[in-house]
Amino acid sequence: MRDDPQSQSRQNASSAKNADGPNMEGVVPITLRINGKDRQLRIDPRTTLLDCIRETVALTGTKKGCDHGQCGACTVHVNGRRVNSCLSLALMHEGEDITTIEGLGSPDALHPMQAAFVACDGYQCGYCTSGQIMSGVALLKEPCGPDDEAVKELMSGNICRCGAYGNIVAAIQQVRQNS
Repeated sequence: MRDDPQSQSRQNASSAKNADGPNMEGVVPITLRINGKDRQLRIDPRTTLLDCIRETVALTGTKKGCDHGQCGACTVHVNGRRVNSCLSLALMHEGEDITTIEGLGSPDALHPMQAAFVACDGYQCGYCTSGQIMSGVALLKEPCGPDDEAVKELMSGNICRCGAYGNIVAAIQQVRQNS
């Protein structure tokens, strides 16, 4: 015996009543662990992780740049690995640990990479900075040669339209040398 679609829709709506997000037909309940906090949400199943983070959860540090996975402004960590959140559906990440720039540090206790970006002027307009920092932190856990060329290669998925690349590499190398 099959569940009728209307009954299933009512059941999904009922289970999602206490979640954040739009209350409309077609949304699905999901729990995402973002920056160490479980968030019960209701989202359209086509919602990207980027749009979920920015629009539903209201963490706006992660930026929407190209929306095609080419600029890296939307970089977040999923289970410690960098991900272009504009290319990933939020539903794919239930049960995974998602970290955004807001989860790295606070103004009073900056992550070492954030502090190095400030010390080395690793930003100009600042739009790409959160993605650059998230990629830089992930790079610390990846195999990377010691020279600047190796860092540049591993950071090649992140674009800075202002051209602060030298300072970005200096910031990453500073953290690598101090860790």
